[in-house]
Amino acid sequence: MEKKLQNVKIAVLATDGFEESELLEPVEAWRRQGADVTIISPHLGTIKSFKMKNWGKDIPVDMELSHAKSSDFDALHLPGGVINPDTLRMNPEAVKLVRDFVQEEKPVAAICHGPWLLVEADVVRGRAVTSWPSLRTDLINAGATWLDEQVAQDVNIITSRKPDDIPAYCERTIAAFSMATEGART
Repeated sequence: MEKKLQNVKIAVLATDGFEESELLEPVEAWRRQGADVTIISPHLGTIKSFKMKNWGKDIPVDMELSHAKSSDFDALHLPGGVINPDTLRMNPEAVKLVRDFVQEEKPVAAICHGPWLLVEADVVRGRAVTSWPSLRTDLINAGATWLDEQVAQDVNIITSRKPDDIPAYCERTIAAFSMATEGART
């Protein structure tokens, strides 16, 4: 059986405080489908996850943010957790990377609090998105239409609400990411 994400390069932008399931479960699903996944963070070494209400696993970083370019990847994933996107949205390199992916019309997927980076990159205006409910006002104020759905997709931006929605999120991102290199593979 052909793997749907063979030859697809996925960047995952995260730092300390990402929600563990929102990074690990999608990454595992994408790797099972043949994707090449790179964990990108402002610092090398490891980043510490948050698992619901406690600190969780340390995850190795593959690439320092200062070396990451959207042109090297086919898609971008932004996991949530409150600390992670709140920290990253204050980092100009992180915001620029997100904006570059969207402007290049590559798939960008964000779950839970991850859409804060989309707000900071000013890429949700006129888009239909979802998120953790507490981001609703932020997204509306940034010009988005907020939906209370497991997964929302508006052209190349895919968003999801929470860890319970990860199966639907993985299904939608696999479909979207598999088309990211379709032209390059033919």
